[in-house]
Amino acid sequence: MSSTPNTSHWMGFWAGALSLMLVFAASATPIPLYAIYRESEGLSYAALSLTAVFYFVSAITALLVCGRLSNTLGRRPVVALSLLLAVLACGVFLEVSGVTPLIIGRILQGFSCGLASSAAAAFVTDNAPERPAWLAPAVTSTGTMIGLTFGALVSGSLIEYAPAPRVLPYLVVAVGLLLCLLLVWRSRETSPRHRGVLASLRPRFALPHASWKLFPVAACIFVATWALGGFFQAFGPSLSTDQLGSSSALVAAVVFSSYMAPSALGGPLGGRLSPQAAQRFGIVAFVVCVAGLLASLTAGTIGLFLLASACAGVAQGMVLSGSIRALLANAEPSERAGVFSVIFTTCYCGAAIPSLIAGQAARVLSLPQVLGGYLALALIACVVTLFTARDPARAAER
Repeated sequence: MSSTPNTSHWMGFWAGALSLMLVFAASATPIPLYAIYRESEGLSYAALSLTAVFYFVSAITALLVCGRLSNTLGRRPVVALSLLLAVLACGVFLEVSGVTPLIIGRILQGFSCGLASSAAAAFVTDNAPERPAWLAPAVTSTGTMIGLTFGALVSGSLIEYAPAPRVLPYLVVAVGLLLCLLLVWRSRETSPRHRGVLASLRPRFALPHASWKLFPVAACIFVATWALGGFFQAFGPSLSTDQLGSSSALVAAVVFSSYMAPSALGGPLGGRLSPQAAQRFGIVAFVVCVAGLLASLTAGTIGLFLLASACAGVAQGMVLSGSIRALLANAEPSERAGVFSVIFTTCYCGAAIPSLIAGQAARVLSLPQVLGGYLALALIACVVTLFTARDPARAAER
């Protein structure tokens, strides 16, 4: 990375950042429609939760198999593939007549997001300036959340106020994805193609030696924060309808986005702290906010729920950015895609497994009771982080 990147570097930085955001925006586009699908197609909580599980498992598969592919095939082709898969998923969602099209579309979106999580994130890091040091980790840790927020809000607005609510949101996001594809191909390649493409498809968790010492704490943080994101993906629209008393698709999008959007503030805030300080402070704040979510949901108070959700999002951005900075501190440029593959594989596992459990639990438990399980998970992550978070520089010395 250069401290004063030229125009080609900045184009690559924005191409990677926008691609990362738009791919995740596409993955959020169906979510405000879940309440409509549930009513018109008779889908259950368990069925909707199952679509989230397929999405997460597909993303995990992409990260495990293709997480290092951009190191050998090149960043641009892999980012382009992720964009094209997202466009294909939009086409599948144009005709939803039951749970099967939702599952197929979510599988495509999961694979697309998995590819982008490693390749686009590495492309951003390759092209980012050295100063401010927090810029690349902030974009890679919160760009996904910004994309999810943008996709949900645009989709919810179009559903509420535009014609063809089950079609237009997908067409709009598909156009954005194709524009990103054009920008990527006009950018400079940062990882030229070389031999070893097939070998790179062999699943392998690749972290620098020093980063492995920091991984247990980071893993607890990734699991706890992304698990709550999975809860919002699976149950956000149902929360607004059944628990908070609103049938508006836009309100459903706001409920979902209230956790995702504020994470963009957490990265810069955490950048003022050392990685381990950001981890400790952020996870304590996160636990307090999840407790606030549970209290406000139990009381059925939408204002307090949205406030607690927004604060949880800020805490999430802080703790994720600090964890990513810690794991990248000792990584060489050639190791970045592998590091991001490990990071996001852990994140998606943290979202998928609790979502699967929560979907089954929702058959017999209320949503506030299900959310209590997520609070317990956050408390475990908090205890581990407070007692074992370490300085990346000291980890490298030992």
